[in-house]
Amino acid sequence: MSARILVVDDIPANARLLEARLTAEYFDVITAANGAEALEACARSECDLILLDVMMPDMDGFEVCRRLKSNPATHFIPVVMVTALDSPADRVRGLEAGADDFLTKPVSDVVLIARVRSLTRLKMMTDELRMRAITSYEIGMQQPERDAVAETGKGGRILLVDDRPSSYERLVPLLTTEHHVDLETRPEDALFQAAEGNYDLLIVSLGLEQYDGLRLCSQARSLDRTRHVPIVAIAEADSNARLLRGLEIGVNDYLMRPVDKNELLARVRTQIRRRRYTEQLRDNVQHSFEMAVTDALTGLHNRRYLESHLKTLSEQASARGKPLAVMMLDIDFFKSINDTYGHDAGDDVLREFAMRIRRSIRGIDLACRFGGEEFVVVMPETNVQVASMVAERLRGAVASEPFAIEKGARQIDVTISIGLSTLERKGEPIADVLKRADTALYRAKHDGRNRVVAAAA
Repeated sequence: MSARILVVDDIPANARLLEARLTAEYFDVITAANGAEALEACARSECDLILLDVMMPDMDGFEVCRRLKSNPATHFIPVVMVTALDSPADRVRGLEAGADDFLTKPVSDVVLIARVRSLTRLKMMTDELRMRAITSYEIGMQQPERDAVAETGKGGRILLVDDRPSSYERLVPLLTTEHHVDLETRPEDALFQAAEGNYDLLIVSLGLEQYDGLRLCSQARSLDRTRHVPIVAIAEADSNARLLRGLEIGVNDYLMRPVDKNELLARVRTQIRRRRYTEQLRDNVQHSFEMAVTDALTGLHNRRYLESHLKTLSEQASARGKPLAVMMLDIDFFKSINDTYGHDAGDDVLREFAMRIRRSIRGIDLACRFGGEEFVVVMPETNVQVASMVAERLRGAVASEPFAIEKGARQIDVTISIGLSTLERKGEPIADVLKRADTALYRAKHDGRNRVVAAAA
């Protein structure tokens, strides 16, 4: 689907000109004649980017931008101010109002389209993260939009890549007034440092004497550990073609020399604010994924994760000719524990049992709560003899020490039964292995409980 661009200008001819340029590039364009209309348009429809004139009656572009960026519902929409104002002070004012960029009239078609494409790509990526994070909001996690409105963009970790003393000796003192700055004067080492340093922002001089700055930007975009770190390029005044190429390969923003201090700091704050917002979205998505595959009571993986991951482990074992063992464990007389001491006590037993499982197995083993009082442990590269020893050790660890319930006020004895099976042949369906473990567990319980039974080969 085409990105939707909102053009805001009180002069109809200007709005029509921008609309024609964008429509020719297959963008979906809507227009607004003033600030109030712009705010209404954002409230009733999804916009992917706003091109906002500054000089408008009643409510100027700066005020419109401030209102959009202070509203959690519209904060994430990129805003590009388009104006005849061209002083550094005007650009800083726009950036401090929350604008993502500042284009000066007359706007080059090439520059306009490159900037719009760059920002709409970023917006679509953010939208995808926001959609994935919706579930995490519904289960009570904090919504990053609220933090984003208050985020200052200060106190970031910045890697500056510049090999010219006349340049970095001026830039470093400016940046360190608000951020921690590491300087890398050897561009060939910059990528490694960027990958290891957990930076909020990379600033790359395109005028490097010993290296192609655009190549460095491209490499940073292709490396997993730096792919999402924003990049600001600093270029000479006659470097428009290189800057446009930079936007195509993933540069987020740029400044032209001579660099204005306030504009530098304002653009850096903008990028760091956006970085922190998207990172919180990613963290929420990751956390919601972990919650989806984790049993909330015990902290072990749940049955959903077991069923997906066990197939992978089985295929790997078959492909490598390695053994694979599966234990199915059940807490003996668990219903009686619930009936006698209550469900809270039952939960205490389940949590403690999960902890004892963790202490008894290796890091590469997979422990899951299968359902109720039933658990599964999968042991890669483990034959039946070793698996039997591990199972017996775990059984003993449960039976030898009472379980505390009622916040430690009471202790009760608990035992478990374990059924054990192994992958018998290459390509064997993992469902067959689980079924044999379940049958062995049934035998263990039938034969008196508190024992380990291995399935017959």
